[in-house]
Amino acid sequence: MTDTSLQNKVALITGAASGIGQATAIALAKAGAKIVLVDLNNERAESTEEQIKQAGGECIFVDTDVADPKRVETAIQKAVETFQSIDIVFANAGINGTVAPIEDLTPDQWDETLTTNLKSTFLTVKYAVPHMKQNGGSIIITSSINGSRKFSGFGMSAYSSSKAGQVAFAKMAALELAQYKIRVNVICPGAIETNIGENTFKQPEVEKIQIPVVYPEGSQPLEHGPGKPEQVADLVKFLASSSSSHISGTEIFIDGAETLL
Repeated sequence: MTDTSLQNKVALITGAASGIGQATAIALAKAGAKIVLVDLNNERAESTEEQIKQAGGECIFVDTDVADPKRVETAIQKAVETFQSIDIVFANAGINGTVAPIEDLTPDQWDETLTTNLKSTFLTVKYAVPHMKQNGGSIIITSSINGSRKFSGFGMSAYSSSKAGQVAFAKMAALELAQYKIRVNVICPGAIETNIGENTFKQPEVEKIQIPVVYPEGSQPLEHGPGKPEQVADLVKFLASSSSSHISGTEIFIDGAETLL
């Protein structure tokens, strides 16, 4: 049976070139959505675009640094110029950034993580809202188990703060935008097989603050390993569709019970 749950909807996805963003872009396209791929221009972006088109989907790619307000605004404008509307926003772009003890973390390193993760979420939602108010829609934000239900990611004070901020922002936005029938939800993935390690800069000083946390049988009880981007994409597709029409202001953990240990 062909999935038409998002037929003719327009979905804008940040961090769309790899990992969760890429898997979601492909899943939403297969469900009938027109996709706006927002990411930095690289081979992965080209691959994502090609996979969608080969599957018969429709998409455009916009080379964007999500930390830059002007470029985010331009990406939103290009989406509307191309497809005339925005129905779904997946604010997914993010980095782990520098992992270091608080006393060793520089102000610039802190700013880079908070800007890339939290400010970019604000910018993406801010510039998309005016184009969603008339017909409503769904906004999904990628947060994390870190900063919401897990705090043993030693050295990740900046990352966890940015992710906790996203949860609070999503709930504020859900209430503010409810009058326009815009739903806002936040997903909190645990360990997922992605490329985020490329944007992780763990400093050796972390060793001095680590507290031993050992699970002899492993820390992923459900599947005994990290989740797949496609599993997260299925959750995002649900939140983007009318099947979740009465869900807003909610954080959903997708971690295979990892943070219940």
